[in-house]
Amino acid sequence: MSTTAPPPPVPGPQRAAAPDAPQPPPGDSRPAGPAQPTEPGEPEERSQEARAAQRELFAHAPEFILGSAASFGGSLVGGAQHGVSGGQVAGDVFLGGKTEIHHHTSAAGGSVHSAGEIPRAELDRLSGDFVEGPSFAAALERLRTERVLVLSGQHATGRRTAALMLLDRLGVPTVRALQPETGPSALPAQLTGSGGHVLCDMPLSRNRPLRDAHLYAAADRLKQFDDGYLVITVEASPYLPGVTPFCWEPPPAEEVLRAFLAARKTGGAETERLLTLDPVREFLAHGHHRCAEAAEFAGRLAEYDGTAAALAGLAGFSLSAVEKQCRDWLSAPDSELGLRDKAFLISLSVFDGAPYVLAAELGDRLFVNLQRLQHPEQEPAIPVFGPSAADRLALARAEGVTRNESTDWGPVPQYLAHFREPRTAHTLLTEVWTGHPSARPALVDWLKQLARDGRPMVRTRAAAAAAMLAAADLPSAMAALVDGWALSRSFGPRVTAANALTLAQLLEAPAILRLLTQWCGDAHWARRWTAIRAFALLAPVRPDLAAPALQALAARARAEDSSPAESRNLTESTALLLSGGNRGEMLAELVRLLQDTAPVRGLALAAFVRACESDEEGSLVDWYAESGSYDAGPARDLAMLWRTALGDRAHTKAALDALRTWLYAGERRPDAGQALTLLLPELVTTAADHGRLDHLLRTLRSADGSPERPRIADRLLSVLNPRSA
Repeated sequence: MSTTAPPPPVPGPQRAAAPDAPQPPPGDSRPAGPAQPTEPGEPEERSQEARAAQRELFAHAPEFILGSAASFGGSLVGGAQHGVSGGQVAGDVFLGGKTEIHHHTSAAGGSVHSAGEIPRAELDRLSGDFVEGPSFAAALERLRTERVLVLSGQHATGRRTAALMLLDRLGVPTVRALQPETGPSALPAQLTGSGGHVLCDMPLSRNRPLRDAHLYAAADRLKQFDDGYLVITVEASPYLPGVTPFCWEPPPAEEVLRAFLAARKTGGAETERLLTLDPVREFLAHGHHRCAEAAEFAGRLAEYDGTAAALAGLAGFSLSAVEKQCRDWLSAPDSELGLRDKAFLISLSVFDGAPYVLAAELGDRLFVNLQRLQHPEQEPAIPVFGPSAADRLALARAEGVTRNESTDWGPVPQYLAHFREPRTAHTLLTEVWTGHPSARPALVDWLKQLARDGRPMVRTRAAAAAAMLAAADLPSAMAALVDGWALSRSFGPRVTAANALTLAQLLEAPAILRLLTQWCGDAHWARRWTAIRAFALLAPVRPDLAAPALQALAARARAEDSSPAESRNLTESTALLLSGGNRGEMLAELVRLLQDTAPVRGLALAAFVRACESDEEGSLVDWYAESGSYDAGPARDLAMLWRTALGDRAHTKAALDALRTWLYAGERRPDAGQALTLLLPELVTTAADHGRLDHLLRTLRSADGSPERPRIADRLLSVLNPRSA
């Protein structure tokens, strides 16, 4: 942080400063004249220009924000309300959480357990819809051999239905359901006759593990009866010492749809027609739907009557399922989904598509914040060891992949984690922010910690999270996060604020463009800096906003009271407007600004020269070589700007340096060299113009520092002096 003093206060009413904002000392109003005192953080600002900040932002921002400017937040999609409503669910399918029924001991102190026979009609109904899936045959063979099978799988994957169908396929006369509270030691006592037995969602813990000895005792008991079998369903658990559970793999969603439609006597041709509907193809394309969701969607599909309302209902189902899953995660009691698990889910929504270790490490920081908020009387404690990465990702309906990621040291393999359903991250964060406001203090403190992190990825993701919150509730996000960052004396938080506003606009958050325009003329220098930088980041990826951005930046320059640091920021931001989108339009706008006031004219020339200094891929010289020189309007405007900058004493030296960059590009690229032969004659209207360019070409030396003159200089000298040639 710079140690220079903050600027004096601006006369007039001041807005309340955010916690990170500098508090101006009492004193006189701003001195007369165009210059302000040097702004805090100025040496820091020189360490990262706007172009580098733009590269950093788009290297680390979530792909779904950069890939789409569509707004979706909470249960609103394009202004339409979507939610889970109606529909019939077949079999043992449920979305999200589960219901636990607690039974207490009798007055005599003995445990009361009971078993009930499952009606044959229910088994027949489930059998008609059931799809065996890839692992069913192996599970059936193991159950037939061992008599007792522990079936492990996630919720809503159809594991209970699979357990019932395993017993049904064995041809047992009856299937009896045991109470989930049946303890491992009490299992043999509950197996009182022949037939199948099923114990679903057996609760396990450190003090109540299911051991191999318990299964041996149950198997010995079942062997006393004809056709005696037991299936126990559990979640993935570490409390199975000596037990090798069978991992249930659910069938693909498309097979579930086909089986469900076939059971409703839908003809083969009709089934195929329904499967080709756009909402159905979109549902299947998202993939990784659990059986519960596939079965519910199949019920909607079986009732499809061809109307527009029914088609809209199918189209909204997929997002509704995501929203319901996020609500169930966050509202689940701690006994089902612990606070640390919820913190990890929220962290993964911020670091979706980023290295898994970031989501895990920073999720534990959020867990500490949530623990302090929920249990202020307790000292927060993070378990050193816990579930594996695979188990945590399975809980989050996410997956990991190892991929080489670019770093400062070259490509490095990273284990990246992402939700299988791309809309989960945005939906979950929105649900936290709007549906659970009591969690806001912990979430806000956590995001502020991320914004101060030394890793660019972490800071950028903090900005992206703030953008998603702003899309859901702009006033709250601005008050709690963005405005405080924007008013910071330090450079880093202001960049985070600019990144957040940029990404919020890409998410179509309301009023962002108007806010940035207002902040360009704000009384506080830090808000102005933030808005100017945000325009630089935003306009190249939203060409439709380049013209309004240029108008706002020009209006700020027209005020004639910018400090040197702010003037540099204005120049860099305006230059970036030429790095993408409709460059011809931007060149024409800069030519128009040459007729404006002196500060605006100076901004236009300085920004143009700054844009010409780059020879990176996609730079202005690349564009001119590939297409700009063939379009009469942009070529004319480009020549006008070059000619004016070279002839303006305040910009001549910088313009000559930038022109050298173009000459070196022409030496490397034949198309750039050809474009320069067309451009050079347009830059000469006076003897001074001719002399300046002639001297530049004759004194040009190779880019590697050798004394030889590049061949491009000789070719252009012949163009500049045709008689001598």
